[in-house]
Order: sequence, then structure tokens, then C-alpha cells
Amino acid sequence: MTFQIAAPLLDACVLAILEKEDAYGYTLTAQVKEIVDISESTLYPVLRRLQKDNCLTTYDQPFQGRNRRYYQLTDTGKEKLTFYKKEWESYKNKIDTLLGGISYE
Repeated sequence: MTFQIAAPLLDACVLAILEKEDAYGYTLTAQVKEIVDISESTLYPVLRRLQKDNCLTTYDQPFQGRNRRYYQLTDTGKEKLTFYKKEWESYKNKIDTLLGGISYE
């Protein structure tokens, strides 16, 4: 992707994925990577920040003799996602208007 992604948009992507189902770090990274070119080392600080902001909570599940840490959306996270969706819609409409209104003749 040509465009760089800002932290709030990355937060919105993570929250949107977790709105559908809880996920552990590796699968969450894989899902975000389908949208944005990021590494696990980029995603984990985002997860920690969202957890610190009470947008996410975690729980561990045993898997093949180890624990997987799952991330789950909180009510605060749902509210933040709703805010991001409204902001994105406004931003997207402005960019669509700008790009659609340019004449290259």
C-alpha cells in the first residue's frame, strides 16, 4: 500500500477485527496484514496501548501445552470503535469528494 497508516486508523482496524471475535496475537496480526502492511513488532505496542486505555482485555487459553493470550473488546473499546467508524466515514467522504471533483483535462 502506498499510503502510510496513522495510529488511530490502525487502532480502528484492530478494534473492528475484535468486534467480530476474540483473537490471539498471531491471528490478529495476520488479519491486520491482509489490510495493512505491518509486522508483529508494530502490532503488539498497539495492543498494549489499547489494553492500557481499557479498550481491550485479555485471557489465556491452553493450546498444545502452552497458553495463547486472546484479546477481547471491552465496552470502552466498542464505544471507541463507534467513534472511529463515524470519523472514518466523514474523512472518507471528504477524500472521495476531493478526488472525485478533480478534473484532469
